Parts: sequence; C-alpha cells; structure tokens
Amino acid sequence: MKLKQLVEEMDYEVLQGDLNQDVSQIDYDSRTVKDRSLFVCIPGANVDGHDFIDQVIDQGARVIVVERDVPFREGITYMKVPEARKALALLSCAFFGHPSRQMTVIGITGTKGKTTTSYMVESILEKANKKVGIIGTIGSIVNGEFQKTKNTTPESFELQRLMRQMVDCGCEYCVMEVSSQGLMLNRVAGIDFDYGVFTNLSPDHIGEHEHHSFEHYMECKKMLFQMCKVGIFNQDDEHYGDMIKGAKCDIKTYSLHHESDLKASHIQLSQGQGTLGVSFQTSGIINAEFETDIPGRFSVYNSLVAIMLCHLLHIETNYIQAALKQVRVRGRVEIVPVRQPYTVMIDYAHNALSFESILQTIMDYHPHRIYCVYGAGGHRDVKRRYDVGEIVAKYKAFSILTADNPRGESISKICQDIVTGIQRIGGEYVIIEDRKEAIHYALDHGETGDVILCLGKGHEDYQIIDQEPLAFSEKEIIEEYFQL
Repeated sequence: MKLKQLVEEMDYEVLQGDLNQDVSQIDYDSRTVKDRSLFVCIPGANVDGHDFIDQVIDQGARVIVVERDVPFREGITYMKVPEARKALALLSCAFFGHPSRQMTVIGITGTKGKTTTSYMVESILEKANKKVGIIGTIGSIVNGEFQKTKNTTPESFELQRLMRQMVDCGCEYCVMEVSSQGLMLNRVAGIDFDYGVFTNLSPDHIGEHEHHSFEHYMECKKMLFQMCKVGIFNQDDEHYGDMIKGAKCDIKTYSLHHESDLKASHIQLSQGQGTLGVSFQTSGIINAEFETDIPGRFSVYNSLVAIMLCHLLHIETNYIQAALKQVRVRGRVEIVPVRQPYTVMIDYAHNALSFESILQTIMDYHPHRIYCVYGAGGHRDVKRRYDVGEIVAKYKAFSILTADNPRGESISKICQDIVTGIQRIGGEYVIIEDRKEAIHYALDHGETGDVILCLGKGHEDYQIIDQEPLAFSEKEIIEEYFQL
C-alpha cells in the first residue's frame, strides 16, 4: 500500500523523505521487520522503539514513525507524530482497509461482566443465524476458530488484523471487550463503534504499571462513550452519573431498581440437578420472560445488556430467549455437569472483589456446604492473598488451598499467606499443593446440596510453574474424574 494512503486520517509531520512509496507491512516489534516495512517507535515502560531505529533500517525498514527528533539516515522517510500508539492504531486501520466500517461493532467495558456479556450477545446473534466474531479475555473467535490473544484488548495492529479476518469470512458483527488499558493505550483508536456498553465499575487495575488512581481508571473507561454511536449503561451502578458525563452517544439504560429503557423484575433463583440459574421478567422496550442457567443477580444484569443490544439489532425475542437459556461461558461461573447430587463450578475469580461476588451469589441458593479450591498468583501483591482467604472464611466456605500460577514462588509460602487471612475469621482449610489432587479432594468429599467452586483459573488451560506454562485444564480433570 502507498504510504500516502496509510496516513490520510492521522496527524503527522514529514521530517525527511516523501509519501509516494510502497509499504509492505507495519511493525512495532523490531524482530518482525522486513523489506519495505514501516516501523513505529513505541516508547514503553521497559523498551523504547526509538532505540532500535538503526537495527530496523538495516533489516529493511524504509519508513520510521517517531515521537521525538532522531538522527536521519539517507534514503529513509521519517515521520513525527504526537502519539506513536495512536499513530500505530490509525495506520493499522488504514492498512487493513478499515474493517470496523464494514461490520456492526459492539464494545463492552466495565470491571466485571465483560466476558459473559460478550458471549451472551454472540450466542443470541448466532441463534438468529448471524455470523459473529468475538475478541476478549478468553481469546478471539473468527469463523468458528479460536485464537489465543495476549491481552483482553489486543495491540491495535493485531486487533485490526483480526477484524479484517472477520470481514473476509463474512462476519456481520464484532463483539469486543474493551479494557481500560486498551483505551488508555489507544489500541482501539480509529475503530467505528456502533454500540458501547458500560457494565459496572469498582477499583481494579490500579498500580504502578496500570492506572495511577481510580479516577484515572474511570476516565479511561469513559473514552469508549466518546467513540460509539449508542451507549448502553447500567443505571444501578453507583458510578453511572459519572460515566455518562461527557458521553457523545445516544444513551440507553438498563436496571433492576430504576425506571429505565429496560428493567428486570420478578427475579427468581432456580435450581436443578447440578445446575443453578435465574429467571426474570422485563419491561420497557421489551415485555417478556427470560431464563438463564448462569446463576446469580449479576447474570440478570449481563442478560439485560444482551437483550437490549439484540433488540436494537432487530433480533426477534424468541431467539433471545432460546439463546439465553442455553448459553455457557468458558471459565465464567461455568457449571460442569457431573453425575452427583452436588454442583461443580469453575470461575476466573482471582481477587477479593470477585471472590465475594461469586460467594454471595452461591449463598443466595442456600447450599449445604461450599468447598473452594483456590490459590494465588506468585510474585503478586501479598495483601491480595490475605484478602481472598478472609473472604472465603467470611462466607464459612471450606478452603482447599493449592497452586494457582506460582511463577517460581513457593506454593507453600503462598498458601500460608492465604491462611493468614483465613485465620482472621477462624475459617477451616486444608493445604494440598498439587491442584489436581486438591480438586479430587473436593470431589471425593462432596455431599448432596454442596457447591464446589474451583476459583482462579477459569478459562486458562495452563499453570505457570517456574516461569514455564504447563498444560492444565480444570474442566478436563473434573470430567476425567467421573470417567474412572
């Protein structure tokens, strides 16, 4: 593609060279540069792309995009931009032919619920015989094929590549989780979002290498609603008022407690053989009854998003009802069917906030007992370990402490840190460092009416031990146990 075509929608200054030349590919990693590459110098926390300019030119790069002045080499085009990451996003949009303009793009942001809501929307659209691509925490799905991705919202070049694949295979819709990091780092710059969704907001991703404050975290989330045409907001969230400030989109609301565009009422928790679910009625833009086998009130909130979105997309209500009843989300309050009178569930919960959310949900179903199989990540904040142990003990659940992703740290030391939190409340626990054995222990001891929660791994199919990811699937371990 000609360079002048790539830069049509971005701010830049040509420092040397001209725009009338061919670009074979766009790179921001010096290891992938080839002949006639355009290289964007991304300044990062640990590595600065400006330090690799001579190397990438020697490898064949002919266009260099910089944020600051650098020495010139003859025959090379240098372009200066205000923000390299935003430039990378806009260049990538143009390089792949602006795929977001050829699909209906739905962006979902919030602290919790992004993944489940994404898969609910996808399930409904597919039930209505629509072709859908999905990008998020679990990975991406394009044309029915799963691809692992590094981040919830991938780097902009990868994101545009995936969206181009979706368009080329006939996808009409792209459902995307939009993280605060993805917004802050301009990974989604240049995307034409038709719909933006706000699920909820609570303190998360705040630290030295993420957001410096909760206010900054929220401001990054709000950016989505300056980019989309229609914004769908959880009116019950305490930060709803702040989130709609500055929004440049049409605003739609959903709620359990306020009069809104879509309201849920008559909520009933349901239980079956090894299953937990919820049913409810809606009023507003749709007056109907719905049911899902994903437990808890938070499932009603997620369902409301999916119902409203798909109604706005002119999907018939019967398709929405059928899909919500059948939807399953890998590693998100995922119930594993077992031939026992107890319930086994896998969830990605890995901090005190998410532990409390799922435990409160399970308590609403009045279980006989709760077993929690969990650990904590190695080389991470020790306080988090105390907090999760304290939360599990608070709900009088029995802790089966084990390995999560120890990353070279002592599993015994991690478990003992969790015990510190458990003992604050006087909770019960056992330590079984091998996670497979820990799961077997829970399954061996389960009784009628019990709920066994395997927390922390969720969709992950590996464990990181001594920095090496080793194959490990909780779902497979549970299924194999009942085949013995």
